[in-house]
Amino acid sequence: MEFKARIMSQEDVERTLVRLAHQIIEKNKGTENLCFVGIKTRGVPLARRLAANIKNITGDDIPVGILDITLYRDDLSKINIDPVINQTNISFPIEGKTVVLVDDVIFTCRTARAALDALVEVGRADCIQLCALIDRGHAELPIKANFVGKNIPTSLDEVVAVRLQETDGETDVCINRL
Repeated sequence: MEFKARIMSQEDVERTLVRLAHQIIEKNKGTENLCFVGIKTRGVPLARRLAANIKNITGDDIPVGILDITLYRDDLSKINIDPVINQTNISFPIEGKTVVLVDDVIFTCRTARAALDALVEVGRADCIQLCALIDRGHAELPIKANFVGKNIPTSLDEVVAVRLQETDGETDVCINRL
């Protein structure tokens, strides 16, 4: 892959996550019955950061769960014959909750569809919302995020790489060419 451009610095990502936290609070008229579920891998630290931002803003603790969508992907057989199954860890009931699914990048919306399928097996939330740091367009399904940090139109020969301190040792968002 060839580096094309850095589109968000660490400071840009942090500022965007604070703005998203405010938007989530506003849309939901507070934090009552709110929880976050991060889609593995980078959705998890993003969900934790959003919960920390809301704690700083309101003083409220928001529970954060981890969702592994591996077995729900519609391209599983194309990815690997022996998929590595991580573990879903949602240690709180989602019934009666507003669940905010968090992911790093929305591309075709197939990850979001898989996450919805996986989440339904956990329980029946009152409401499910989708939050993504980046929406790069190219949706193949009728799914749209409720909260988007940045819309970045891309071509199909580009990749949006979100790097986070927790998973990659540094935080930024770059566009690379295949």
